[in-house]
Order: sequence, then C-alpha cells, then structure tokens
Amino acid sequence: MSTEIKKQIEALREEIRYHNARYYDQDAPEITDYEYDQLTQKLRKLEKEHPEYLTEDSPTQQVGGTVKREAGVTVVHNVPMLSIQDVFTKEEVRSWAEDVLKKHPDARFSVEEKIDGLSMTLRYQDGKLVLAETRGNGTVGEDVTPNALVIPDVRQMIDLPGYVELRGEVYMSHADFERYNEAQEIAGKKQAANPRNLAAGTLRQLDSKVVKERGLRMFVFNVQDARDTADLMTSHGAGLDILQKLGVPVVNHRICETPDEILKEIDRIGETRGDLHHDLDGAVVKVDQIRYRGDFPAGSKYSAGHIAYKYPPEEKEVIIDKIEVDVGRTGKMTFRAIFKEPVRLCGTNVLRATLHNIDFIREMQIDEGAHAICRKQGEIIPAIIAVTKPTGKVYQAPEHCPKCGHALIREPDTADIYCVNPSCPAQLKRTVGYFAGRDAMDIKSFGQKYVDQLVEDGYLTSCADIYTLKEHRKELIEKGIMGREKNTDKILAAIESSKENDAYQLLTGLAIRNVGRTSAKAIMQHYEDIDTLAEASVEELCEIPDVGLITAQSIHDYFRDEENRRILEQLKAAGVNMTAEKKGAGNQPLLGLTIVVTGTLPTLGRKEVKELIEANGGKCTGSVSRKTDYLVAGEAAGSKLEKANSLGVPVLDEAGLFALIESR
Repeated sequence: MSTEIKKQIEALREEIRYHNARYYDQDAPEITDYEYDQLTQKLRKLEKEHPEYLTEDSPTQQVGGTVKREAGVTVVHNVPMLSIQDVFTKEEVRSWAEDVLKKHPDARFSVEEKIDGLSMTLRYQDGKLVLAETRGNGTVGEDVTPNALVIPDVRQMIDLPGYVELRGEVYMSHADFERYNEAQEIAGKKQAANPRNLAAGTLRQLDSKVVKERGLRMFVFNVQDARDTADLMTSHGAGLDILQKLGVPVVNHRICETPDEILKEIDRIGETRGDLHHDLDGAVVKVDQIRYRGDFPAGSKYSAGHIAYKYPPEEKEVIIDKIEVDVGRTGKMTFRAIFKEPVRLCGTNVLRATLHNIDFIREMQIDEGAHAICRKQGEIIPAIIAVTKPTGKVYQAPEHCPKCGHALIREPDTADIYCVNPSCPAQLKRTVGYFAGRDAMDIKSFGQKYVDQLVEDGYLTSCADIYTLKEHRKELIEKGIMGREKNTDKILAAIESSKENDAYQLLTGLAIRNVGRTSAKAIMQHYEDIDTLAEASVEELCEIPDVGLITAQSIHDYFRDEENRRILEQLKAAGVNMTAEKKGAGNQPLLGLTIVVTGTLPTLGRKEVKELIEANGGKCTGSVSRKTDYLVAGEAAGSKLEKANSLGVPVLDEAGLFALIESR
C-alpha cells in the first residue's frame, strides 16, 4: 500500500511540474486554474497524511517558475518573491484569522483583489527607479527594467528618500487583450489564450516598443523594503495609502478587524469582479501590522502573514431560448446562447453565453430549447460547459452572413466560419482602418477615429471610397469630421500620395486572410502587378516559398469574389498603383538569406532591423534552426544565441549586419 501511495505522490508531482512549466515558463497553460488547484490540493493532502514522503523539491515546497533569460540578465532578489498560500473555503479563512487574533488581539487585516497577472518588483534609490525584476524562481528573476519603463503605471520617480522596494502585479486589461487578438486574427496569426499569458509573454519581450504597444498595466500590492521611510513599513494599508497619494497605482484594499468583516469583504469582491476591467483569481488577506507577519510563517514557498482565498467556479443551470449569430470585427461568425431567463453569476445578471464555434456546438449537442450549465470562464466570460437535457437535435450554422447576405466560408482544418465581404457593415470600420493603417497604405494622420466617423456618416462604404473623399472636401471641412481646413487638406494630400505606394502595400491593405505585410511583400516579388496575382491558381501560389495551401486558397478565393473585384476596379480607376516595384539582385544583397534577430541592438529597434533585412532581400524569422544563415545578436541575446552557437550558425552584431549588406 505504501508503495502505491508513493507512486501516486510522484505521479502528481510530475503532473504539477509539467503544468507549472506550461504556466510560468511557457505562458501557455493547458488546464484551468481550478483544475490546477485541484491537483495541488490532492498532493498536499497526501503529503500531510504521509509526511515520510515529503521532499524539498516537491512542487508544494517551491515557487513555480524557472528563470528565463530572453528578456534580460538575471538578478538576485533583495527580498525573496514568494507565493501566497491558497485556501479554498471560508472556514479556512476564518480559522486563519482567528489564529492570528489569538496571538495578536489587536491585529488588523487588509483584504485585497488578487489580480491575475505576474509579479514584478521595482527598486527605487533616492526616488529614482533603478531596477525592475520578475519573480523567476522566487530567489532569482529577470531584469526587465527597459520594459517596465514603458508601462504607464510604473512611476520612474517617487518622492521618497533612500531605498524603497515595491512589489506589484503586471496585468493586461480586457480591452487591450481583445485589441491584440483582433490584430492577430487579421494577420492570420495565433491568438493569445488569456490576458495573464499575454501579459507574461509581453513583459519578457526583448523590444520595449512591443510592450508599450500592447498596453501592460500594473498595481502595487506590497512594500517589500523601505529603509528610510518607517511609515511605509508599519501598517500595510497605511503604506499603500501613502503610495497612492504619491501617484502610485495600488491594489484596491480594505482594512478589516474581525473574521466576519473579512468574509464580508471577500463576498463583496466576488460580487463585483465581473465589473472590473481586468481578471481576478481570488482575494488576498494580509496581516496589516507588518511586524506581526513573521509570527505566522507558511513554509519556505509562501510569504508569512498572507493567505489567498480562491473563489470556486460558480455554475447555474439555464435553458437556451435562442442561438444568436453575429459577425465579429474580423468577419468571423460568433455564436451566443440567449437564455430563457437571466441567472446570477459572480455578482452579475447573465442572459447570454458564448458558444465558441460551430464544432463546439456540435460536440456539446447544443440546440435551442436545451438545458445546460453556464459558468463564467476565468470569472469573466459566461460560457456553456455542459448540456444536461438535450433536445435530440443540433443547431445548424447559417450559410449566409446575417449582416450582408454574402456567402460564408469555413477555413480548412478549422472551426472558424467567416464573411469575407470587405464591405460587410459589421466589419467595414475595421477593414477600412486597416487599409489606411501604417502596415498597409500608411495614410498619414488618417486615424481610426476619422474612419469610424466617415463610415457612420456614409462617406465610406469600402476602402475604395477613401479616394473619393476629395470630392466632398467642402462639406467635410464644414462638418469638421477631419478637423479644420488645414488638417483636412493634409489628410487628403496624404490620401493622394498613397496612390503611389508599392503594390505589396495595397495587397496588405486588402486584408486577405493570412496575408500580412511580410507575406504580401514576398508574394509581390513573384508578380508584375495585382491583376496578374488575381489570375493565379492555387497550385501556382503554393509554389511561392512560405505560402501554404490555406493562404493560397484565401488569395484565390478573394480575387474570385465579385464584390472584391468591384472594389479592385474602383481602386484602379482612382489611380491607385497596382504594379510591383521590382528590385534586381544587385540591389538585394541579402537575397536568399534567412536571418534571425535577438537581443537589444545599439541603434535599431526590432521593427527597424526587420525592415532593413527585408528591404535588402533577406527573410527575417523568429526562431533559430539549421536553415538560419545568420543570427544578429544584441545585448541580452539569451537562448537564441546559445542555440545558434550549438548549430554553428554565424553570429553578427549590428555593425556586422551593416558590413554584410555593404560587402555583397
């Protein structure tokens, strides 16, 4: 029996280690937080019942992550960045608080939102930010100072003397997460699973411009050290209040004195979490008097004087009254279940839930009239997780767009159904904005705000209408849609100038699925003009390097669509250039070379060096392999440099890249 128990414990440890690596190191978890918590609870229970099998390397005794070097050099923490011990019942919360009060009857407690992100510590010296570090393995983390400097919530200067160390949570708002995924979908790239994963991956980026663009945020939740400011290290809540007055965004917190008050505040946070602009994964309870915390250790893995209450996933049975089909901003069909009556979940009334895609509907046997279980995934998004009483039938997806009537297509090997009509009212603002954007036609100063208003006022019904705006100059100025006369004329001039762009920019702007700027540039190297490309067969397109069957089919189908042909003719009639700029081999010294860039270069940003390589005929990829011809490495190059060395790939610095271009 003891041998079986030992095997069970070891198997659980291996499973948890695997999921720790997926969560902390790869930012790609395969199970929910709730499922992970169930595994760790089971392991803790077995280790408690069989202490003879407890080991120092058990996941219950260690902080979950390993140290990654891609984002910068490693750094040893001044104050260990430990986890917080989780509890899963209110009885455990009450028992813990009562134990604290037995020893310190005057103890107070700070109850706070547990934001679902990743921890970062900020070190200040004489008011100036000198270092930002991730948690890593709790003892050693990564130096991510350049990235922290572009997070708007991170104060570069604080009016505090001496040395101050603050710890907080870096997170991504729901709005920024959705914006990122929409852009990924437009480019035909993989979307992020959740805001926490995306925030973690973003903070470890080598290019701080990427961090700024994605819009990370941060709340400070603890003062780790303040050697010259005693007020920050006496009362936790008072310390957070001082920081808040100094302009530091701090976590929402409330001071409680009794277990009943603590539980009431936990309930209040639970009821309001659905209204927040970011994800929560629990509520934290801390002993407010910092000097008392050391009296309540929770092991080497956990911070003393803290616990975290994890909310159980709340579920309710519903009756699906109707299935609603809509068109997302990218043209993808979205499916939602509308309930016969609303249910209360996580503090909010819920009347509808996402149904993901048509394959999910079929697998779950969902239909109008079915009884089902609804849960808020991540405590935010209502979703159907099971059908308890099926109707015996399964809902069938429509064949035509509910907004414009255009025939729908389903991408091969996916569950995604799309309306590919670029003039579809449901996606018109996005398609026109993308056409005019920096990565496509790059019409200066013609931002999304102007596009939205012009669409709403009927001036734009497709991207081709951009080039007819000059005919409405007088009324546009009178209405002030694009500002006064000077700004309107500047934008109209930029529109005219964009007609001379290279054809690959036009191809990018057409927003063909899976065809982004880089692939558009490569494709137009094989065709004289857009008209020639439009006649290409799928087989011919597949012969282009890096153009697969799905991309080839998307291009072929786009140019066979009557509405798309009409828009293309309008663009041609307006004088938009359709001809590709051809460069001879002599003007492309990097032609045929595959180059990877890593680390921080002295003068070039990540986007600039990529454009330099592509402008000279090279191909810039993201990972090192045996097919890589050169690695361009800057400061803090990390694992890509190690892999290049192991494969014998030549390594260049920035100066070496310039020399290579000049020498060929």
